[in-house]
Amino acid sequence: MFTSLRVIFAVLAMLFLVAPLLAILPLAFTSSVILTYPIPSYSGRWFAQLMNVDVWRRAIVNSLIIGGGTTLLATTLGTLAALGLRGRRLPFLGAVRTLFLLPMVVPAVVLGVGMQVLFARIGLGSTYLGVIIAHTVISIPFVLVSVIGALEGIDTRVERAAASLGASPMTVFRKVTFPLALPGIASGAVLAFATSLDEVVLTLFVAGPNQRTLARQMFSTIRENISPAIAAAAFIFIIGTILLALIGLYLRHRVAVRRGIVPVQ
Repeated sequence: MFTSLRVIFAVLAMLFLVAPLLAILPLAFTSSVILTYPIPSYSGRWFAQLMNVDVWRRAIVNSLIIGGGTTLLATTLGTLAALGLRGRRLPFLGAVRTLFLLPMVVPAVVLGVGMQVLFARIGLGSTYLGVIIAHTVISIPFVLVSVIGALEGIDTRVERAAASLGASPMTVFRKVTFPLALPGIASGAVLAFATSLDEVVLTLFVAGPNQRTLARQMFSTIRENISPAIAAAAFIFIIGTILLALIGLYLRHRVAVRRGIVPVQ
């Protein structure tokens, strides 16, 4: 009985979370010029608009450029930070970890204002590099948490055994630590990319007209004219995020199989 109640509660919670997505996704295929139910007929015209209208096409390209750069930089820095904090008996280690997580809790407006002033002084205002750095700042905490969790699950005796057999620290990392931590690193990379795609506030402060991302374009379109093109863009967002999550799960499964945790299907 208790198990059944838990299952029912889990299903209801899941429906509560995905209900907004289930409501908006069908509107991406409407033939109407407004977001309304019932849908008069189905059409792919709004996806065609995303590909053919210059402002939308440019926003998608910008999102991929900025998201890709953010993912690479945040994953690298977050992984290095996690390795540096791993198993260290440093004074105030908890405070140091909290400092790394501050961008998750500090209001984006505060970060945006500070970055706008700083980037204007050092010449990074309204540049792709400036936007990538800004997105990296808020993405690193997600990578750090994910990679630290993966590293804590690694048996350090395996690494010590490799070192005792003559492997250099770099070889130990490349042959042992990195493959075992890869699921956490991949999950952090997915979270970093998703965070970059979704970020609007920082982009409004640090990006110029040439760095308009898809999220910023959606925000501007909502303010000016609510179009089903927004639903089509949201559909691309959601499907892309789901695909990235599936890739992360696949990598996690492959590593688990190699470690003998689950049987090969």
